[in-house]
Amino acid sequence: MNERTRARQTSLRFNDCLSKEDIEEMFLGLLEPLSVFYEKRPGRLKLGTHGTVYTEDRRQIEAYLRPLWGLGPFITNKPHPLTDIYLEGITKGVDPRSPDYWGEIDSSDQLIVEMASLSTSLLLNKENIWDRLEPQAQKNLHHWLMQVNESSLPRNNWHFFRVLINLAMKNCGRSYSKSLLEKDLETIESFYQGEGWYCDGVETQVDYYVSFAIHYYSLIYCRFMEKEDPARVKRMKQRACLFAQTFKYWFDEEGRGLPFGRSLTYRFAQVSFFSALVFANVEALPWGEIKGLISRHLKYWNQQEMLTTDGLLSVGYHYQNMVFAEGYNGPGSPYWAFKTFLLLAVPDDHPYWQAEALGLKIEVRKKAVPSSKNMYQYDQTLKHVQAFPAGQFIQNQNHGSAKYSKFVYSTLFGFSVPKSNGSYGEGAYDSCLALSEDGRHFRTKELDEMFSIELDRVVHLWRPWSDVTIKSTIVPLENGHLRIHEIWSERLLYVYEGGFSVPMENTNRCIAGKCATARSIIGTSRIKNIIGYKKAGIIRPEPNTSLYFPVTLLPYLTGVAESGKQVFISVISGVLPDQVFEEPAVEIIGRNIEIGQLGQRINVKLEEKYNDGQ
Repeated sequence: MNERTRARQTSLRFNDCLSKEDIEEMFLGLLEPLSVFYEKRPGRLKLGTHGTVYTEDRRQIEAYLRPLWGLGPFITNKPHPLTDIYLEGITKGVDPRSPDYWGEIDSSDQLIVEMASLSTSLLLNKENIWDRLEPQAQKNLHHWLMQVNESSLPRNNWHFFRVLINLAMKNCGRSYSKSLLEKDLETIESFYQGEGWYCDGVETQVDYYVSFAIHYYSLIYCRFMEKEDPARVKRMKQRACLFAQTFKYWFDEEGRGLPFGRSLTYRFAQVSFFSALVFANVEALPWGEIKGLISRHLKYWNQQEMLTTDGLLSVGYHYQNMVFAEGYNGPGSPYWAFKTFLLLAVPDDHPYWQAEALGLKIEVRKKAVPSSKNMYQYDQTLKHVQAFPAGQFIQNQNHGSAKYSKFVYSTLFGFSVPKSNGSYGEGAYDSCLALSEDGRHFRTKELDEMFSIELDRVVHLWRPWSDVTIKSTIVPLENGHLRIHEIWSERLLYVYEGGFSVPMENTNRCIAGKCATARSIIGTSRIKNIIGYKKAGIIRPEPNTSLYFPVTLLPYLTGVAESGKQVFISVISGVLPDQVFEEPAVEIIGRNIEIGQLGQRINVKLEEKYNDGQ
């Protein structure tokens, strides 16, 4: 990273209310290290060597087009020398006679994803991009983009890519498919879950794609189709307003977004929904609240080790990390984060820029939102938010159970993914129950067979084996939660319950009886047996399994589930360094479990027997 880039980063470190100039500086500082890579083949950037599920050529085209998510908004108001380089790259990339031709596309082709940033840039900059292309280049670009109308798409947010492509060609005065545009919007409509929330094509996936894909593209559509499609635009805006009321629960007062689900290498794209609200002039929250959310989030990410030594955005989260990456995370993929820079296309006189950044406004600190398949809970300071999901999972993606099916996800502690399942340490099974037949190879919860998200608990019914059924009841408490597992098994199983992982360095460990505590610089992770577990321990999982910390310690409990029914109950807490966890009173009377903490009383009734039809 050169000194100029480093200086731009440092200038944002202590600014809690980012101006347009601050955000421009952050964007330019992240863009500048790419400049040397444009000197090679037109229309492509080679930023790394690791593989993806698509080809090397596609990886380089992706790396070339993704920075347009930020450059497109930037050049709506100010010139940039890369504009001419992009005009040349686009001209050659869409010319079938050029050796640099981007090529024909197949169904579900990665290039369809990358067409979206180019199409959005055309929508924002008809004069700066489209009108500056030669007539033949315009014709070639139109033909290349329109290939998408002959392609089949996966049933998810990809349908919005085709909406943006057809909308861009309409805006440029070229032919487009009005019928497909309508059909794609109807497909997106079928994903709606209520209260502003969508799923990403399947009801078991409710993650950041709702915010930085479906709502983000909806708000771009609103900006360009308000007069022609007023009824749909009105509905999209209303849903964005509803969504904002609970999506803000994915952020804490420190600016951290909830680490949950896939595509976390896109990092500060987590807040791009709020940029899109400003762009579409939808005051879903007061402008000052939106400004506070965006400012704190960008400041937070500016303080993380998210760059390579060359100043490039790395594949990773808090640090460069290929262990947790998906198969579609190429060297240029992290520049999807530039979606947040849509804010740079907002005029200088917009009231957002004049507003003072406000703190996080949370009406209730514990909130069940079944439409998002989650319950959320804040600590007293709003500096730590935990999410308790249910009914979520993803097929055919790396680490699906770790990214969607743990019992809790935390903005303070993050979570870990397995490096292997050959031992408990290789699995790094934090915030979940891991079971094994031999004490070495483990299984965790994947998709719930049944679940419920209630006002004071989340209930999961799941089967790690066909002859093992588990009912897990998670009861959120102040700064912690209670886990109750009722296990019906026809085999002997080794049972491991994981707490939160913490950074290993400068951490004090304490194992007292059946309780394990790890006090670290960021906070304290503690797990305590109530019933069922035989011992407590603290393990160092494999390095680079945590999204937050390269090396961690994990407090855990372990026991044995005999054949038949057995109940395991534990208390897990995670607190900031200056906080204290109020130990709950847990009383077991027959099948009733009475839980009391800080004046709150909750009753959980155990099943008398497992009923397969319950």
